[in-house]
Amino acid sequence: MSSTNNSSNRMVVPEAKEAMDKFKMEVASELGVPLTNGYNGNLTSYQNGSVGGHMVRKMIEEQEKRMTGK
Repeated sequence: MSSTNNSSNRMVVPEAKEAMDKFKMEVASELGVPLTNGYNGNLTSYQNGSVGGHMVRKMIEEQEKRMTGK
């Protein structure tokens, strides 16, 4: 991989980074995952994946509610 940042993790809306970081910490707390700001290499792939997966589920649920007017 080249030294340029070709990460698929870059924010589409950079202004949302702070809100997404807060959301990630809230979800981790709900799931009991000891996520911290900074290095989290001590966590398992399962723990990290559960946070990301739960975030996606919650975002989809919120969008479905908006689309159906509920």
